[in-house]
Amino acid sequence: MVFVKMCLTNLSRCNARLYSSQPLIYFLRSFSLWSMKKDPDLEAALSRNRRWIVNNQIKNIVIRCPNQVASVRYLNKKFKTLDLQGKSINWLKKYPCCFEVFLEDDHEHYCRLTKRMMSLVEEEETVKDMQEPAFVERLVRLLMMSKNQRLNVVKLNEFKRNFGFPDDYIIRILPKYPDTFRLVNYSGRKSSMEIELVSWNAELAVSAVEASSRKNGSEPCFLCCLPSTWIKSLERFHEFNGTNYISPYSDPRGLEEGSKEMEKRTIGLVHELLSLTLWKKMSIIKLGHFKREFCLPEKLNVLLLKHPGIFYVSNKYQVYTVLLREGYNGSELIEKDPLVVVKDKFGELMKEGLHEYNQRRHFVNLEKKKKCIVPVNPDKTKEGNTEIAEQDDSGDKLGGLFNPEERKRFYRVLFDEGAP
Repeated sequence: MVFVKMCLTNLSRCNARLYSSQPLIYFLRSFSLWSMKKDPDLEAALSRNRRWIVNNQIKNIVIRCPNQVASVRYLNKKFKTLDLQGKSINWLKKYPCCFEVFLEDDHEHYCRLTKRMMSLVEEEETVKDMQEPAFVERLVRLLMMSKNQRLNVVKLNEFKRNFGFPDDYIIRILPKYPDTFRLVNYSGRKSSMEIELVSWNAELAVSAVEASSRKNGSEPCFLCCLPSTWIKSLERFHEFNGTNYISPYSDPRGLEEGSKEMEKRTIGLVHELLSLTLWKKMSIIKLGHFKREFCLPEKLNVLLLKHPGIFYVSNKYQVYTVLLREGYNGSELIEKDPLVVVKDKFGELMKEGLHEYNQRRHFVNLEKKKKCIVPVNPDKTKEGNTEIAEQDDSGDKLGGLFNPEERKRFYRVLFDEGAP
């Protein structure tokens, strides 16, 4: 009885320590905050671009090199920044339609883009030139949504590919529009350089939600993309959608932090940001870098998870990403930007090269298997078995027992003779 009491006392102490442990409680809370029912189609949409992103970065590295040729040794160093393991040459050989690997001076491998890949690069540059007015419009909208109509250049560079901006957009675009943009640096530090909006454009201060409502002749409201079985989520969505819409281009300084009005404006702002991106998705962690500029709440992740009818939050590849549900039909984008169409061609070229690589490996493995198989002559096998049997019979008296048939005969005779 004393022993049982001691066990119960120790168990209660362990439970007290377990539930009083702050790291564990924080882990459980954070886990519950990030829980969202998986959507297979949207998860597939996220995984589709994974290899394309890596190869696009390799493509940009090769293009920047002299004569557009990069040594494999140099790419190996870059692989660490691309979050890849292993040797770059093994990765490059998987995509023979995109990258051409060759040996020079019999000691070092180099990489360059194939002719088909170069034609896509040229097509991409042509589309970027044609899309310049769209890039200007997107940048103006981003600046108009910010609190002081200014955005940090270093932070904005993290999102330039999300919005389709070319790598040299500061040199290529800004000088052409001095009446719209200007570079400022009020603190004097290099990392504090900002892009400032010179003049407000009222025609562009119309969100995607407002534009859609004007087209349909209805009041501005969000769309819900949830199945009818999500009863509680649908009820919460309709309750939220019943309040007045607040434009993300309106001044947020008059709104109280944590209020329903501020929540409505924040959801509208994230919706508008995702609408401006090429793939209708953004990294939540990177989006959090603009909390001060866009007046975003401290716990943005919690707020987004409260609205599953508008956004889909995923932890694919251990990177928290928010997608705009209404931008997708299954796993496919509903409206594709011309730049996305070119990127899709790049993805198809990658698939073709990967298929070619897998087929080649399959045939090589078959050839190896054929070489490993040694043909056996059935006549020689029979002769060999006969010789073994003869050796067993002519050898030691017990040798015949090692033959399975002789062993069966021996035990049959033994038990027959011992039977009553």
